[in-house]
Amino acid sequence: MLLQVKHLSVGFRLGGGVESTPVRDVSFDIPAGARVAIVGESGSGKSLTALALGGLVDRAQIAGEIVGSPRIAYIFQNPLQSLNPVMKIGAQLDEAGASDLKAVGLDDSARQKYPCQLSGGQQQRVMIAMAIAQRPDLLIADEPTTALDVTTQKEVLELVDRIAAERKMAVLLITHNLGLVARHAEFVNVMYAGQIVEAGKVREVLDRPVHPYTKALLAAVPRLDRPRDAELADIPGVVPPPTKWPGGCAFHPRCRLAGADCAIKPRLGCMRRAPKSRFY
Repeated sequence: MLLQVKHLSVGFRLGGGVESTPVRDVSFDIPAGARVAIVGESGSGKSLTALALGGLVDRAQIAGEIVGSPRIAYIFQNPLQSLNPVMKIGAQLDEAGASDLKAVGLDDSARQKYPCQLSGGQQQRVMIAMAIAQRPDLLIADEPTTALDVTTQKEVLELVDRIAAERKMAVLLITHNLGLVARHAEFVNVMYAGQIVEAGKVREVLDRPVHPYTKALLAAVPRLDRPRDAELADIPGVVPPPTKWPGGCAFHPRCRLAGADCAIKPRLGCMRRAPKSRFY
């Protein structure tokens, strides 16, 4: 097993005696060479969980255990914010120890350009080149296609898949897009209000979801086989702030199936049984 996350919690003191715990008792595994996803709405705690794996969270109170010490590299969602706008690409690649642009589908002419002279897809390819330069065991891709059009999204994620397969590198994909999970992950962890509410093999979870939140996410995905005038499903409300996590099942204030008991404890019928092996 490449990495095991056991009961990870990330908290902050906000002053005035207020405490916030955006990530609560999260456990999941990343097998060597596997493609694992964490999916959920913005504010669910996905990115903070990913940052905590690499020790990149400042001034936080971190509890739990992270077992394993793989080399980790990150690809973040907006490459233009990650690249230095006043340095040419070549200088930034050299600084990161990255020399091979051909591996990410770019030619050497990109080295003489500034980030603003590249398209969003080209910028993200540069970030991938920098990320894989140190031969990481685990590549964490945090919403890597947010600012890209659909065609470029496909190209970037297929590039990540190809490089991961060639180098036997594990990938942790952070996303809110279940379509990307279906195409680019083997295992999925559904996250809501700082907790993993459902986990398992992608096909098992997407074909036979158990938790109402997973079902609501799937229902909200647009489908080509629906009538054009069909009303799009949505999830009412928003993810609450970490200082106001609800009791019981955290999803119950937004759940159309919730009963009075859901505010006290999660229903057993809403929880997927623990797999025989922790490793999905």
